[in-house]
Amino acid sequence: MLRIETLRAVADVSPEAWDALVPRGTAPVLKHAWLHAMESSGSTTPKSGWEPHHFAAYEGSTLVGVAPAWRKHHSMGEYVYDFGWAQAASQFGVDYYPKLLVGVPLSPITAPRFLGPPAVRAELAKRAIASAKEQKLSSVHIIFPPEAEATELEGLGLGLFRRKSMQYHWKNAGYRTYDDYLARFDSKRRNQLKRERGAAATQGITIRTVRGPELGPEHAKLAFKFYEATSTKNVWGSIQLNQKFFEKAFAALPGSVELVVAERAGKAIAGAFNLISETRLYGRYWGCFEEHPFLHFNVCLYHSVDECIQRGFEAFEPGAGGEHKIPRGFEPTQINSLHLAFDERFDQALRSATRREAAQVDRVTSQSAEIAGMKPV
Repeated sequence: MLRIETLRAVADVSPEAWDALVPRGTAPVLKHAWLHAMESSGSTTPKSGWEPHHFAAYEGSTLVGVAPAWRKHHSMGEYVYDFGWAQAASQFGVDYYPKLLVGVPLSPITAPRFLGPPAVRAELAKRAIASAKEQKLSSVHIIFPPEAEATELEGLGLGLFRRKSMQYHWKNAGYRTYDDYLARFDSKRRNQLKRERGAAATQGITIRTVRGPELGPEHAKLAFKFYEATSTKNVWGSIQLNQKFFEKAFAALPGSVELVVAERAGKAIAGAFNLISETRLYGRYWGCFEEHPFLHFNVCLYHSVDECIQRGFEAFEPGAGGEHKIPRGFEPTQINSLHLAFDERFDQALRSATRREAAQVDRVTSQSAEIAGMKPV
């Protein structure tokens, strides 16, 4: 008989049992070590507005399904941009927070949200919604599920509606070299990309990726400094991850984390913290201590695209936002989330808003090649 429990920390189950449910090739943010690093470092705790509320399914004493979930007391770190929804909720007399979020904090990466066999996944989803109702939370939000999972969840009859949004992904069309990739652009765009990438050499900047055995505690500290620099520089920035998180993640997942480092005159001036699976690169956090033209593009885009080609990766997901990525070969890609608000009037208003958003997403994704100046594959 299936039994579903609520976990107050991912540490309540063994790493081996949790990771056995994570599909091969999935982004490392679903691994037990990543979630544990977030919680045990103090980065995602009730005090920071991320209250662990994971769901675990058991048959007897065997763990057969999990869903990482959180009681959320703000909208930061989700990258679904529902701050407007929180404002709209007040018009209907709804207290938007706390709400239930199914997903991974500060990780706008498409990956399964309910892990286990299909029947178990369905029961976990039902339990998540029932739990939110019992606690009188405002709503349920399942962020960044893959297309197949989104369709599966819609078909369960739980009342969930889909919200379409966009990210910009680089996709490998079988390129053998970086020049093969550049050949897809028209001459004007191709020359622009060459000029921007060549800027680093004229600025005396070298860029390399530190990975594997070369990674040490000093790189974890540097990754935090990059993250901190960007978070404090932007008006919307908020430091939610602490240095201890980076230290724990680097130590626990040495084969899954990488650090792109830009150096000038022997000093690190910029960098990007990335993650890898067997077939994909995921850009997470970038920062710089000096400003140079095109530095961001070189550290966060061009260098890693070249490495993806060399390593035979099928795609590079550089994170949320950034229409500037389109003319640099990153294609608008539909991203999904599923939602349910328990106040009927508020729920209907959200459904109407998402239908309008969906039309815009469909328009942009259908015109991506033309906007980027790329030839069809």
